[in-house]
Amino acid sequence: MTESDKVISIITCDVEGRIETFNKNAEKLFGYSSEEIIGKKRVSLFSPGLVVLGHVANWLKKARANKEGYTTRTTFIRKDGTHFAAEFTCTATIKDGNHIGYCGRTKELHDVSPEETMPDTSVLTRFISIIAITRLPFLSATWIPIIASLVWGIHEDLISMDWRTFAFVFLGGSFLHLAANTYNDYFDWTSGTDQINNDYFLQLSGGSRAIELGLISERQLFRLATSFVFLAGLMGLGVMSKLGDNKFELFYYGIAGAFSAYFYTGYPLRLVARKGIGELLIGLNYGPLMTMGTVFAMTGVHNWDAFLFGIPLGILTTAILWINQFPDRDSDEIAGKNHLVVVLGLERASWGYLILMISAFSSIYLLYNYQIIQQGALLSLLVLPVALYFSYKVISNYNTRELAIANWGTIGIHSVTGILMILGLEYI
Repeated sequence: MTESDKVISIITCDVEGRIETFNKNAEKLFGYSSEEIIGKKRVSLFSPGLVVLGHVANWLKKARANKEGYTTRTTFIRKDGTHFAAEFTCTATIKDGNHIGYCGRTKELHDVSPEETMPDTSVLTRFISIIAITRLPFLSATWIPIIASLVWGIHEDLISMDWRTFAFVFLGGSFLHLAANTYNDYFDWTSGTDQINNDYFLQLSGGSRAIELGLISERQLFRLATSFVFLAGLMGLGVMSKLGDNKFELFYYGIAGAFSAYFYTGYPLRLVARKGIGELLIGLNYGPLMTMGTVFAMTGVHNWDAFLFGIPLGILTTAILWINQFPDRDSDEIAGKNHLVVVLGLERASWGYLILMISAFSSIYLLYNYQIIQQGALLSLLVLPVALYFSYKVISNYNTRELAIANWGTIGIHSVTGILMILGLEYI
């Protein structure tokens, strides 16, 4: 055995991937000092992003299932950006019968090129990387209010269906939402907020992590976000071509969307840090302004009932934002991102979640009471018991990993409520 074969890097981390120990051989192999790594970085730092997305979860699963751990050949990245081939063994760390983390043992393969050990990247993994960069699943917060306001407008005899115009509206709203997602990730990274956040494996924490994982560069992400704004503008021109003399008033809605997409986290305004302005902005943009804007795009008329119709969905979108701020609370506070969850603290903010849920479903009933929606739309109130259940989960688990079920559940509450409202308007 040569001297280099004896050099084995040993790194341990907790279940979130935060590095807890980093031996001298790890320093030599990866090029980092223990001072800049321990408690500050995650093990995903050492692997290419597509490997993290496509393979690491499976490796960890196999490591947990086998007492001897899991061994594979893979390609790692040093601090200077160079790649190297390695043999890697991962074992689960168990203490008092509880799984508390992982231990990784790495030996460089000097006679093997990193290209040979690079794990295969499937088409599915590449697709997942696109989803990660754009945070595509969150587009339901745009799609639901657009479709709901269309159905409402048709039911109220305000809208005569024009599929071409609707396609422009649907795509334009989607592109603005994608711009908001990507600008958000860009500014959270360049401001240092994401680097402070160590909860990588906690679901929905810290945005997409696309830059951190090397899936896209800072410059590429900014360009992508700006291209989405440009595409939204093109869709707006398509809508304007179908409107009458007041077509230029569509700019009110387009400018509001683009302004919010950029300045929600963008400097100098950085509205998310202004103690409630960010939450208000999200509620308006993904609720009343979205529904009123859709009706205007389809009819050329500013309708205030359409504005009111969007309030429940806007509140539920705010609830999605609200609950997703819980796992980021500590890092956001350090970075000066003073949204209401930071201001209130987790315990009081958990009751704020309950208030949002009660407000959303109460507003649905009030819309019916004031004859803005028909009785069929009350079908959406069937989701209220689920909303109360998740409110209980948030209040009980506001500072634990079990909160993740409420993160996903809140997205489901928004979507199912909107879908039931649409079905109620259409068929009941």
